[in-house]
Amino acid sequence: MLPALALYLYVVLVPSVRGAGYAFTDWSGLGERMSFVGLENFAKIFDDSAAQDALWQTVAITAVITIVQNAVGLLLALGVHSRIRSRNALRVLFFAPAVMTPVVTAYLWRYLYAPEGALNTALDAVGLGALRQNWLGDPGLALWSVAAIVIWQFSGYSMVIFLAGLQSVPRELHEAAGVDGAGAVQRFWHITRPLLAPAITINVMLALIGGFKLFDQVYVTTGGGPGHATETLSTLIYKNAFQFGDFAYSTAIAVLLAVVVAAVSAVQYRGLRQQKGSS
Repeated sequence: MLPALALYLYVVLVPSVRGAGYAFTDWSGLGERMSFVGLENFAKIFDDSAAQDALWQTVAITAVITIVQNAVGLLLALGVHSRIRSRNALRVLFFAPAVMTPVVTAYLWRYLYAPEGALNTALDAVGLGALRQNWLGDPGLALWSVAAIVIWQFSGYSMVIFLAGLQSVPRELHEAAGVDGAGAVQRFWHITRPLLAPAITINVMLALIGGFKLFDQVYVTTGGGPGHATETLSTLIYKNAFQFGDFAYSTAIAVLLAVVVAAVSAVQYRGLRQQKGSS
């Protein structure tokens, strides 16, 4: 394991630690001139309204993605786990979007969301023209439109993980519960749900981490706009580093993001593990 560990240290850990060190300087990202400024960049985050908005929007979109994506993924898994003849074709169909790159998916949905794009045109075609929206241009709607892209793409990924968990549930338990008079909902809640705890843990953690790091879909579809309505921590990090030339401040935001992701993941993992143990 030593060669692989050494490569990991050199390629990942050492650059990460060195990069985090820039958060305590005033480095612009160009040249070698820099000075130590302590926690000044971190204090600036709490005085920066754009950073605060990006933080709350990141939390909001992450919560929506995590809940809806896993709910849809579980429903899809339950559907294709049944004995319908088309289950194998449906598994491939639902999982297909997950293998597309996020950038390609975002460009596809930017076309669909356009004012005269396929979505509004379809609404007109079925007599629902009153529901036409400026999906990416409305500040109150743009963030949730981006969330819908992520949910559409990765619900199939969650489905596959849930499906693996469902296939490990002994059928005999359901048969015995059915003989005892338990209905479908009771069997799911008291038998399937506790045994799906590992799959739930993995899916929720992956959705949380993906939501907090969300960048590609936002940058391609809205660029953080309109205004700052869809700005996330990741897009704010990019803009401060490569557009505004404030590399040290962007690194401080990145460190904050890493701490938030680690803390939320640890709490969520501990909670679900305790739930599994109690079940």
